Amino acid sequence: MRAGEQLPPLEIPVTRTLIVAGAIASRDYQDVHHDAELARQKGSPDVFMNILTTNGLVGRYITDHFGPTAVLRKVAIRLGAPNYPGDTMVLTGRIEAVDGDTATVRVVGANALGRHVTGTVTVTVPGEEGRP
Repeated sequence: MRAGEQLPPLEIPVTRTLIVAGAIASRDYQDVHHDAELARQKGSPDVFMNILTTNGLVGRYITDHFGPTAVLRKVAIRLGAPNYPGDTMVLTGRIEAVDGDTATVRVVGANALGRHVTGTVTVTVPGEEGRP
């Protein structure tokens, strides 16, 4: 781990199943996350991903990169453009700072409409302190 290091991108196909399953798993029963017709009545072209699903995908991105011993200490995200079915979200990251075995990673998730999510994740990776 070193400041400035880029994480490899992760492409996530945004499927209707991912959107609905993520909403159900996080107990977010708002109709805009599972009912396309009601979402359209509220001005959206389709159902869209909720923030809790996005938060989980950001966490997955970090732990996939840093490995099974990684511990998420803080995840702070902000949503932008919606994730609609049929799109692809590409997560990218850059290590901003390292303090011992803890890193702060800047994360961006973009889709065809623009930036879906931006934020920072603080992650501890036991045993990384002092490694080149």
